[in-house]
Amino acid sequence: MRFGIIGAGPIGSNIAKKLVDNGHDVKIADARGIERLEGKKLSGTPVVVEDVIKNIDVLIISIPFHALPSIRHIIDKVGKEVVVVDTSNYFPQFSSKIEEIENGMVESVWVSNQLGRPIIKAFNNFIAYTLEHHGTPEGNHGRIAIAIAGDDPSHKQIIMGVANDLGFDSVDSGSLSDSWRQQPGTPAYCTELTKEELAIALNKANKEKAPFLRDKVMEKRLASPGGYSPQDIVNLNREIYSNES
Repeated sequence: MRFGIIGAGPIGSNIAKKLVDNGHDVKIADARGIERLEGKKLSGTPVVVEDVIKNIDVLIISIPFHALPSIRHIIDKVGKEVVVVDTSNYFPQFSSKIEEIENGMVESVWVSNQLGRPIIKAFNNFIAYTLEHHGTPEGNHGRIAIAIAGDDPSHKQIIMGVANDLGFDSVDSGSLSDSWRQQPGTPAYCTELTKEELAIALNKANKEKAPFLRDKVMEKRLASPGGYSPQDIVNLNREIYSNES
């Protein structure tokens, strides 16, 4: 398949590497300019953002949540047949608060509104370390799963296949309006669960509590002078998101 990726951070660059390793054609861009990619060790072909959307089957957007409205002019030119995937998460600690989301709008619904087209929400509920190091072949016992939400069943099936190529099982988490179940603050968020465990976690999610629990975890992480290891982050998420939801 042919992929375009906007965003060369830890998630975007790791997805690119695994896709290339699986024989896919990948172009990668930085929305702020191709010069931002200079000196980075990247898989795929670095291109300007205007070219990353040409002749592709899937566009994966992996940029900070608050920056998504800035690429609307690029997304307006993406073919209607292209599957558009958003990997971002809303953390008000790192950007200004967004009134609609603070008032209850589902993050991915807001993103879809900003981009002006339907999207698939995926690759947001695991940390970059998990993506890079914990993928395993299909059928492996204990294989980690990701949640995939969206309104187009065929597009979700395509991304489930992509997840499998990356080394992960997947769970259909429902429509885009249901994607709050995989947002930060829920038991499905960055807790490294199997397919069966993830299905249970998605059902256990509490929409009202999720923002409070998200902020509670972030406060603990920001207050730690030594920081958290990847496994510490997963364990902290499990402790707070699963036990207090």
